Amino acid sequence: MNRVLDHKWDLDKKEVIALQKTLAGGVIREDSFERLKYIVGVDVAYRNRDDIVSAAAVVLDVDTLDIIETKTINDIAKFPYIPGLFSLRELPPIINALEQLTITPDLLVCDGNGIAHPRRFGIACHLGILFDIPAIGCAKTRLTGEHSQVGPIRGDFVPLIDRDEVIGSVLRTQNEIDPVYVSPGHRVSLETTRKLILKLSPRYRLPETTRLSDRYARRALAEI
Repeated sequence: MNRVLDHKWDLDKKEVIALQKTLAGGVIREDSFERLKYIVGVDVAYRNRDDIVSAAAVVLDVDTLDIIETKTINDIAKFPYIPGLFSLRELPPIINALEQLTITPDLLVCDGNGIAHPRRFGIACHLGILFDIPAIGCAKTRLTGEHSQVGPIRGDFVPLIDRDEVIGSVLRTQNEIDPVYVSPGHRVSLETTRKLILKLSPRYRLPETTRLSDRYARRALAEI
């Protein structure tokens, strides 16, 4: 995979916020892709005693969910953990892993948010813009917005709303299991985002893209 856009990474908090506000204007919230054969999931594992991290990119066949290719990268996190500025901490090793893939995926799924973000520019939006790839955010916890109670059955969902704007969906992927928070990252609609995350989550709460990338990232970290 090759980036179509880049920017400075040595930024302070104010500069990151300004960057997010600028790049958010380029996010496309409609379906903009011709085929969907390969999907890549990305995740980062952290070593508690220092800033050593491992990032993984795992490419799956969208129909069978078989693993097609994996890449892992070890790195040092240079940006502090600040809610809402997550992408500056995780993206450098993720980008490195993605750029080593020999297969170009058709869509990317992040363990994090898309437009369900205070400035409508979560990590899935950031990656989507940098690589100009359709991207989805699937987070385990809510960063912003409010919602009503979700039904208990797989496929039930309610809108996630912030300042009178629908920014995502709270989606039940398994019966009576905690929901996930899904939102478009780039070049994907809200409806398609829900359908794909449900398709990618046949047995567990989290999509296979997230489960497998988390597994490979943890394995790489343990081997350091």
